[in-house]
Amino acid sequence: MHDTSASAAPPNPDETGLDTLYQIETPEGIDLTAQVAGPVPRILAYTVDLFYRSLILLVLGITLRVAGNTGIGLWLLCSFLLEWFYPVLFEVLRRGQTPGKQAFSLAVVNDNLTPIGWGPSIMRNLLRFADFLPFGYFAGILSMSCGRYFQRLGDYAAGTVVVYREQVAKTGELPDAAPTPPPRGLQLADQQAIVSLTERSNVLSRARQQELADLLEPVTGLSGDDGLRRLHGIGRWLLGARRPQQNKATATNTPTQPEVAQ
Repeated sequence: MHDTSASAAPPNPDETGLDTLYQIETPEGIDLTAQVAGPVPRILAYTVDLFYRSLILLVLGITLRVAGNTGIGLWLLCSFLLEWFYPVLFEVLRRGQTPGKQAFSLAVVNDNLTPIGWGPSIMRNLLRFADFLPFGYFAGILSMSCGRYFQRLGDYAAGTVVVYREQVAKTGELPDAAPTPPPRGLQLADQQAIVSLTERSNVLSRARQQELADLLEPVTGLSGDDGLRRLHGIGRWLLGARRPQQNKATATNTPTQPEVAQ
């Protein structure tokens, strides 16, 4: 019997041989994995963001010079907002990616691999002052270098990790199943588990897929191959994939499925 919440599991040395694989197991028994980012790409991403912030402040400084002391006050206010809320806005509104992180295919997520929200993002960025101590982000770099998942102090406090953002599997690699709307009220964790199962159907054995489908029988209400096919259909629907039309005759004789509002 699995725990009621997703928990981090150590990487399997037989599969990776490295400690950069971050893996959790959902309550339904679905393994979700991500590749964590080390200190070097994170420092480079921070450098890119620092360049953009400095460029913005330079342009503002030149523009506000004509306003005298008022302009200086506005510049200082903008400097404060850019320093502390520039990363927060990008992380929350752009799926965990600032421009610097996007340049290196990085993203900030919660430690259960769900999208980061306002609270964790504000927490991890406000605690950058602790990572800066005693100077030059020494504490943060030391924390990343010593931790298994390269988390700085702000990440530990907010419960976040920085991972590489991988491309979603192509539609052609998804199982051949008719897209099926999910049951009303399907929980986020269940949706993530079904999407992961659907995307990995081409690398998981049929027996393993069937085992995972049996764990999700309360969601589908079906067992055996019928339950697995329904999960594949729900996964295709959640991914926005559509089954290609075979021919006009088939399309004419097959009743269309009404769209369901999300």
